[in-house]
Amino acid sequence: MPPPFVPAAPRAPGPPEKPRGPTSLTARRRRCYNPGRTQPSSASARGPAGGCGRPGSPHGRGQPPARPGRALPRPACGNLPPDAGETPPTLERKDGKELRTGFSTGTAATAAAVAAALTLAGGKPPALVEVKLPKGRTLEVPVAECSLSGGKATCVVVKDAGDDPDVTNRARVGASASRSGEPGLALTGGRGVGRVTKPGLAIPPGEWAINPVPRSMLKENLAPFLPECGPGLAVEIFIEDGEALAGSTLNPRLGIVGGLSVLGTTGLVRPFSNAAYIATIDSALSIARAAGLSECVLTTGGRSEGLARLERPDLPEEAFVMTADFFAGGLKLAAKRGFSTVGLAVFFGKAVKQAAGHPYTHAHKTDLDLGPLAGWLPGLPEGVKERILASNTALAALEVLKAEGLERLVPEVASRALASARGFAGPGPSLWMRLFDFDGSVLAFETLAGENGKEGG
Repeated sequence: MPPPFVPAAPRAPGPPEKPRGPTSLTARRRRCYNPGRTQPSSASARGPAGGCGRPGSPHGRGQPPARPGRALPRPACGNLPPDAGETPPTLERKDGKELRTGFSTGTAATAAAVAAALTLAGGKPPALVEVKLPKGRTLEVPVAECSLSGGKATCVVVKDAGDDPDVTNRARVGASASRSGEPGLALTGGRGVGRVTKPGLAIPPGEWAINPVPRSMLKENLAPFLPECGPGLAVEIFIEDGEALAGSTLNPRLGIVGGLSVLGTTGLVRPFSNAAYIATIDSALSIARAAGLSECVLTTGGRSEGLARLERPDLPEEAFVMTADFFAGGLKLAAKRGFSTVGLAVFFGKAVKQAAGHPYTHAHKTDLDLGPLAGWLPGLPEGVKERILASNTALAALEVLKAEGLERLVPEVASRALASARGFAGPGPSLWMRLFDFDGSVLAFETLAGENGKEGG
């Protein structure tokens, strides 16, 4: 079993820290909570958590709990210890700076539930709880607040998404726990947690939007409390302001209403996680197929999607899937899901990168190279090629073509982008592209038949 992962607080450069000695790991484990004890020694040593504020300063091991009225310290998560036979994950970097890993909504909910169960069992609210993550890892999570009233314990954890630009960062995720006469764990959602209304997701319609891995984490981490609180334990997960926050996510599109989803597959949040976005794309495509659709439209953002919906009013909302910069990823998933027709709605700059065959088109990964563009357009008048090459943006290059009355050459970009799309999607689906100008007008509309012999769009 790998050693526990404990957040370490960043500190200013100073003299080397004295070695902790061989007993440091044992001492650290002694501080971890034992769910089987009525009054965990860790909670007694640290005292009850105070303060209802949002997280502020970095949190390190051994730091005292927040005083009432003060913000709870915030953990600074770093790299994880590798599992046996597994390549250790590394943090992504930005401008040479290492980015912090955070923890998922599922981990926050589990930590809040463990804190509530501890409070219910022992009456003393903990300042810090240990959560078992998938793959045998553990994580110590600070608790923002706890209360016990009328046989119900309620605790709140402030989610720390690290350096990931997550709308749920610093969301207050809570859990209420009470004893139940029914054996086992009864898990429900409360305010701010969404409900699934459409088929195609991992959770069936009508259920609370608590995904399978967080459900498993809750069951595993709460199982030791059942003998103490038994025969059963009723736990309700809630997210403060969850319904308002959900408006900034894809939940409404996915048919998750009333709040946020409780997510997570590893328990952790990697900064700028491509895998998380790809999973969201796949979920949206799954819902579209479950709705009986055979055609989908992949868009690069909100504006391109809005224009595509105006062009295709015959398609329902579920048909439009925002894939952002994941050109290859979106096409591969759409083909895998069995769509017979896949449309692309893009602006000129993205289309140039797609035409060049780039699988991922974000500026921090793929520079805009206008050299190929100048070579794709036959019959350019003298000097125009040089002006295109001298342009510093796709918009500037497009303005050069407009000034020369050469908009008729733009469909060549769309045709080449569809050829690249064919390479990623395979031979099956028919493809079409609407290439939009920055003013919203259609610069080009191109189609490419697939094995089913039909052209869409």
